[in-house]
Amino acid sequence: MGWIGDTVDSIKSIQIRQLLTQAVSLGMIVTSALIIWKALMCITGSESPVVVVLSGSMEPGFKRGDILFLHMSKDPIRAGEIVVFNVDGREIPIVHRVIKVHERQDTGEVDVLTKGDNNYGDDRLLYAQGQQWLHRHHIMGRAVGFLPYVGWVTIIMTEKPIIKYILIGALGLLVITSKD
Repeated sequence: MGWIGDTVDSIKSIQIRQLLTQAVSLGMIVTSALIIWKALMCITGSESPVVVVLSGSMEPGFKRGDILFLHMSKDPIRAGEIVVFNVDGREIPIVHRVIKVHERQDTGEVDVLTKGDNNYGDDRLLYAQGQQWLHRHHIMGRAVGFLPYVGWVTIIMTEKPIIKYILIGALGLLVITSKD
């Protein structure tokens, strides 16, 4: 009958109790992942403790598909640090190097200017219209480590959603048809 026929027979033979057990197990896995993510957020002080480099703007230091680990402390931001920031009106965070820091004498607030290592000019064209500097609330974190190429999984699943759905479907079938 083949693999598909065996899979269909396996699904038909599942009892309610086994199905509920597998659903609870899947729920525990998802909940555990969320708890780990929230714990990382608390430990690192960053709203997104892990990001994927999506473009070649930081080459040769970081390549497309590298995963960066972020940390956000109260220490002042310095020129030369690599930061991940959000810009008003854009959904995707940007990974670039701080090239200039401007400290306001009256308030002590720090404004920063960034640039991709592989870009010709600074990032003022990427900022919101009329914005000349990034403020502390724009910065999600500083890069403190990276894993090369591991983020390609995320990039591929984002750019080719059919692969994501096939993978989710295959994992779902695996969970449903597995025997304890």
